[in-house]
Amino acid sequence: MNEFNARNSDLSALKIDRNKKSGPPGRWKRWLHLLWILVPVILYFGYQITLKTVAPALKVKTDTAVYLTGSAAAVDLVATGYVVAQVKADVSSKATGLLKRITVEEGDMVEVGEVLAELENDDIRAELDVTKANLKQAQADSVAAELNYKRKQNLLERGFTTEADFESATAEYQRALAYVEGMKASVRAAEVAYENTIIRAPFSGTVLIKNADLGEMVAPFAAAASSKGAVVTMADMTSLEVEADVSESNIQKVIVGSPCEIILDAYPQVKYPGHVKKIVPTADRTRATVMTKVAFDSLDSRVLPEMSARVNFLPAKKEEAAEAPTKALVIKSEGITQREGQTVVFKAVGGYARKAEVQVGRKLGSVTEVLSGLSEGEKVVLAPPGGLKDGDKIEEVQNL
Repeated sequence: MNEFNARNSDLSALKIDRNKKSGPPGRWKRWLHLLWILVPVILYFGYQITLKTVAPALKVKTDTAVYLTGSAAAVDLVATGYVVAQVKADVSSKATGLLKRITVEEGDMVEVGEVLAELENDDIRAELDVTKANLKQAQADSVAAELNYKRKQNLLERGFTTEADFESATAEYQRALAYVEGMKASVRAAEVAYENTIIRAPFSGTVLIKNADLGEMVAPFAAAASSKGAVVTMADMTSLEVEADVSESNIQKVIVGSPCEIILDAYPQVKYPGHVKKIVPTADRTRATVMTKVAFDSLDSRVLPEMSARVNFLPAKKEEAAEAPTKALVIKSEGITQREGQTVVFKAVGGYARKAEVQVGRKLGSVTEVLSGLSEGEKVVLAPPGGLKDGDKIEEVQNL
């Protein structure tokens, strides 16, 4: 009996009491919940940091903000153009033939009327000689006709000839005089034909290009496919001017006679003084520009036709020049862009792009004045891609 009770007592001790309430959760459970929240956040930011670190940098070109000083900072407008000779000609021949002689090379100085080249003209020379001989014969015949006319006139006065003989002698004499005039015209025509085979300089200048060589066929207007139209191209180097295209929106800033600075791309450190000579009274509808001709006040041998040039239009009045700024901070215009209605640049700082809002001023050719938002020496990204954002990794390169 006692043994049975003992066994029941031991089994009841192992029974689970379902009515008994569990205790409060432990501190480790609270930390487990917090960890489940923090882990996704940590993984997200870790991924973003890793992505920026491992992702390849965007290759970009940059430009440095610099100050323009002196006249460069005082310009009202900047335009680009080319040096053009106002007196220039493709010298050709009026006759057709093989080029027998050429007396000039590129760069030679020639005077007006100087022989540049000559075509084969033996046949024309022979024809000229024939016409001159015929003229002499006609002149001799006219002398004989004149003597006969005077003799008949004397005989008629003395009554030893008839009126009909005198009239016949008169007509023969008039025909002889007319024939002489006709032969003189033939000689002049032959001389012109001969002269057309000799190519002369139409004005004093410099030979720029030799277009034909000995033995080549030369024809007016290059009538044949295998012929050359011009023998040489020459220009008067004292007539060089810059033809610059000015935007229609800025043409009101250009005044005839106002001073300019001409800077050749070949010699960027040399500034040639000039002035506005003429504004061509028509616009180019395709480019919305007006051509402006700028004359050099002084020239040297470095200025050549077809060179590209930049023209700085300076203030026309002294009071405007006195009020002009003494320096201007500029960057290349392609570094300025629009983002969300703001004018901004992307600075290159430590391998990353940093967006900065700027205020711009005058557009001076390929550069634009920056009034605020940028400092001298800071680098900006040129032609920033539309997807470039603040903080993007970039790599500066010289050529893309």
